[in-house]
Amino acid sequence: MAETPTKETEKPRSSKFRTPGPFWKWVLLSFTMAGLILAILQIFLIKPILENAYFYWLLALFLSPVFIFFPGRKGETTLKVPIYDVVFFFLTVGFSGYLAYHAWDITHEGWAFMAPFHVNVLSVGLCLLILEAVRRAGGRTLFIFTGIFALYPIFASVMPGLLEGNALPFWNVARYHILSTESVIGIPIQVVATLIIGFMVFGEALTASGGGKFFLDFAFALLGSKQGGPAKVSIISSGLFGTLSGSVISNIITTGSATIPTMKRSGYPPHYAAAVEACASTGGCIMPPVMGAVAFVMASFLGVAYIEVAKAAAIPAVLYYLGLFLQVDFYARKVNLPGLPKAELPQLLPVLKNGILYPLAFIVLIYLLFLRREAQAPFYASLTLLGIAMLRKSTRLYWKDYIQFLKNVGLVLSELVAILAACGFIIGAFSVTGVGASFSREIVQLAGDNAALMLIFAALASFILGMGMTVTACYIFLAIILAPALAKVGTFQVMAIHLFVLYWGVISFITPPVALGSYTAAGIAGANFMKTGITSMRLGFVTYIVPFFFIYSPALIMQGELGEILYRSFTAVLGIFLLAAGLEGYLIKIGRLGWMERVLICTLGFLVAMPHLLSDIIAAMAAGGVVIFLFLRKRRSKKVEWTTISK
Repeated sequence: MAETPTKETEKPRSSKFRTPGPFWKWVLLSFTMAGLILAILQIFLIKPILENAYFYWLLALFLSPVFIFFPGRKGETTLKVPIYDVVFFFLTVGFSGYLAYHAWDITHEGWAFMAPFHVNVLSVGLCLLILEAVRRAGGRTLFIFTGIFALYPIFASVMPGLLEGNALPFWNVARYHILSTESVIGIPIQVVATLIIGFMVFGEALTASGGGKFFLDFAFALLGSKQGGPAKVSIISSGLFGTLSGSVISNIITTGSATIPTMKRSGYPPHYAAAVEACASTGGCIMPPVMGAVAFVMASFLGVAYIEVAKAAAIPAVLYYLGLFLQVDFYARKVNLPGLPKAELPQLLPVLKNGILYPLAFIVLIYLLFLRREAQAPFYASLTLLGIAMLRKSTRLYWKDYIQFLKNVGLVLSELVAILAACGFIIGAFSVTGVGASFSREIVQLAGDNAALMLIFAALASFILGMGMTVTACYIFLAIILAPALAKVGTFQVMAIHLFVLYWGVISFITPPVALGSYTAAGIAGANFMKTGITSMRLGFVTYIVPFFFIYSPALIMQGELGEILYRSFTAVLGIFLLAAGLEGYLIKIGRLGWMERVLICTLGFLVAMPHLLSDIIAAMAAGGVVIFLFLRKRRSKKVEWTTISK
């Protein structure tokens, strides 16, 4: 049978996390349970404490474990926790707990602007702890980036050009970052506290209940034996897990450890298998219904319900995976790659029989999302998953399973809180200096109100800033700096603008020179990194062009009349079909394409997909003529060949 992750191995963590002794594991479990109980009370409108106190308690409960479970140096996975990490742990709990206790004073006595001296010192200490936590959880690049912005308000008055702003004294900056609701406990942490926390629980519940294994087995049973089946399974499974986690690298490590070896075993070259997994995992960040953390942050920035973001992102995400799926299929047909033997695959009927109830959890989730109960929906869906698991002996959860479930939830939330608390420095820096508004105004003047030039600036800036950063951190920065500038042009819809910068930020995961997604997948596959990166660019071509399509045609993000939405979706699908055929050099019923034919098909595909009524109609007619010509030419050549053989 094909290698699929088991319930225990579906999310391997040992390579990244420290494994301390039992005492610290029970501390993590206690903190996780306390944090979840507090979140449930706040989210379900019981609200026993002030809102800012709730945010500080989340820092105390989920930021502090970072120093115990995330090693300060690579490879430090021993049972022993260094004494300095224990000190950092207690300082984080103490500082955050103190602020939670004084939440009323912070709000009503204006501590963000004037506070006792010891609060200033405490604020500096907590800033340093957050930066060290993000270094461990988010990596060196994010640490440097957020660290610069944490200090930026001190030197804003002497910064050049667009970055010049109002400067503040050192103590004021530290106090503002920690005590105001515009920085550390600003939008990112508020989104975690009100929305994301439930979806992280849901993602872990899917794994713990066996739901993840069911969907992977279902994909293998349905597509594993088809031509190019293992790659198609990779696309489906990675898309599913990616939308829940929102982490490209974690997704590649999780699903890629099973799908990449399977693709290689079925005949895919290592670099191609790695590229498929990198693209499939990257797409999870832009694929509803969850889209990881970034969609919830976007909804908060836009002031709309989360379901509006998910609805707008649906068609572009489907187009992305369609382009990837078609290329994989055309490649398999071109080189005649067989699927896996049916004897090695799970049988469809037994898989359905054992897991037919799992989709019920997604139905519950989506139904409640449409009712605009975004914060509560994942908790109900998680209970549904855990209830389904208890119905069968093979998936039934016992005490040790619940312990592991809570531990995984705690680790995921600790990582997320560390990253998003540090991202708050970016928002706080631009808010307190006033640079956010002036920067966008200066960019508009620099571009001379040229909409096309503004888009090129935004695309390049998004791509560069996305290198080495998490998707959410990249989006937050772009939403503050670039999105308002694009909005001032007055040509584009705000939702389209935010999705545009998100897509171009995501692109950096598969595009060299950094291409962290491609690099990670190439390591698993034992493939050449640059070859993998170039192949990833080809397979993920939709991410490069679709943002320009939907920003000029909002129908592709479901803004407009139904007829226009359907028409633009149809032309986009047709154009992507042609582009996929041209890029892979294969067309169904015609076979391999020569270089001139590939260039022609790609050009026509681009023109068909491009949102311009006259060009897409003419291009579609021309494409139809080219396809008919190629088909008839092939039939004629076959007839001549058959006649020659007969003679």
